[in-house]
Amino acid sequence: MPPRRNNIYACAYMTLISAFERICQAIYNVSVKQSLKSPPLDLLFRALADPTRLRLLNLIADKEICVCYFVDILRTSQPKISRHLAYLRKAGVVTSRRQGRWMHYRLAPLSDEAVAGIMKETLAHLRRMPEMRADLGKLESACCSPNASAESRQAPQPLILPIIAE
Repeated sequence: MPPRRNNIYACAYMTLISAFERICQAIYNVSVKQSLKSPPLDLLFRALADPTRLRLLNLIADKEICVCYFVDILRTSQPKISRHLAYLRKAGVVTSRRQGRWMHYRLAPLSDEAVAGIMKETLAHLRRMPEMRADLGKLESACCSPNASAESRQAPQPLILPIIAE
């Protein structure tokens, strides 16, 4: 009789775990839907008010890039880069994806036309700035450069994203 009782407990435990996983999945789906909402304008403008964050946005305007490339190109510490990316993610401008130990960042899809217009104009203006073009040039050579860090040489290549029709 005791072994059967253990089976009942194990079955109840597995049922609870399964219910917990479904609840977590439901919460995750809700948070993903909420993340597709555009950020409030004040949060967006605060996110755009820092030169480092503008450089990051310039680099990921049409690519998905691993954090190690940001570190190499901006010559800034990884924790500082990650803090700026977290700020951009909190503002709803950037989204992330994990691939093994690598974190990749890209621009988030923006549903609000006003916010999307602000981002489009900001990125167009950044592309005209010489220092921003220099960062893009560094990105082009970062993966193949003999001077690149060992970590960035092992990282997945930046993924070029398809341009979304307006």
